Amino acid sequence: MKMNFYYQNNTNVKVHNLHNFRRVFKKTLKETRKDGYIEVSLTIIDDAYIHELNKKYRNIDRPTDVLSFAFNEADYIDDVNIPNMLGDIFISIDTASKQAKEFGHSLKRELSFLFCHGLLHLLGYDHMKKEDEEIMFGLQNKILDKLKIRR
Repeated sequence: MKMNFYYQNNTNVKVHNLHNFRRVFKKTLKETRKDGYIEVSLTIIDDAYIHELNKKYRNIDRPTDVLSFAFNEADYIDDVNIPNMLGDIFISIDTASKQAKEFGHSLKRELSFLFCHGLLHLLGYDHMKKEDEEIMFGLQNKILDKLKIRR
């Protein structure tokens, strides 16, 4: 498996989670049995910007914690010579910080959870139906548990 991870922090908040993002990326691909040459982009933003994106692309007029934008909705490319750019993930540091306090765990855990959640969306997982939610959230918890990133 070959992977490229592009990361950008567009806030003034220092985020010390880059190593964990890479671990979550690798473990998520392994647990979902994805192989090939896979790329993903992650950008840390604030509530104002994620609110803008949420309103523009989802017609929801409020901030959210994470948004994923898939580049290729077609079949997954399983070839080590052809880059498969899954898409972009945006995480609001403001909402992630609030949720970490609310749920009583670290910001590291919350950011890792949100990144994993976004990756799974890019890989075709969803949580619109109860049974799909159980699969997706179960997989997220399994990945983070295996990495020892716990609540």
